[in-house]
Amino acid sequence: MVELAADAEVSLRQLDGDGGRLAELQSEVEAAERRAKAAAAKLSRARKSALPRFTRDVEAELADLGMEDAKLEPALDAAEMGARGTDALTLLIAANPGLPAAPLAQTASGGELSRIALAIQVVTSEVGAVPTLVFDEVDAGIGGAVAATVGELMQELGGRRQVLCVTHLPQVAAFADAHFRVTKVGDDAAVTASVAALSAPGRIEELARMLAGSAITAKTRAHAKELFERHRRGG
Repeated sequence: MVELAADAEVSLRQLDGDGGRLAELQSEVEAAERRAKAAAAKLSRARKSALPRFTRDVEAELADLGMEDAKLEPALDAAEMGARGTDALTLLIAANPGLPAAPLAQTASGGELSRIALAIQVVTSEVGAVPTLVFDEVDAGIGGAVAATVGELMQELGGRRQVLCVTHLPQVAAFADAHFRVTKVGDDAAVTASVAALSAPGRIEELARMLAGSAITAKTRAHAKELFERHRRGG
């Protein structure tokens, strides 16, 4: 302990001794704080400037995804300095007419959250840096032309990111570059899940099953083949 105390006294003298090292360090900290505040202020101005366009573009994508009445209201509030500046962004949304805007976590269903996430990713895809996107039940509550739009948008994103999507809609699955079938087998004691990559003929057969269930006919297969050939990338 005596040796530790002596070493500590030496270190203290070095920090607060000849040359004013402590004062020098304090000056460097203050200069860094000034630079950080200036950068944060610049970032805040850029965010405030970008929010109107971001809101307009996301709402336009949501309209194509079957959420025509959704209104997005981003709220940018002051926060303590951090790695991302001095802003706290909260996304509020009114999914239906007459409803007040509320935070996404409080008002949006799982399917709505997936579609909102998809809309945001499409709008920010040119500047985003997330390498892999996962969408689960993005097709909840939709069908027909809207489902095709979802598939088309994810195919577009797939040109710049790795996109994984869990879907029960053939209109969405037909747009994929690769199709995996997930099956569960088991009883009350245990359940086993398996994943199988499908070939082109296997994809058509799976699309037919998704279209018609177990009663697959020649017409169903023809429809499945048409979906597959029309929507696959480069098809």
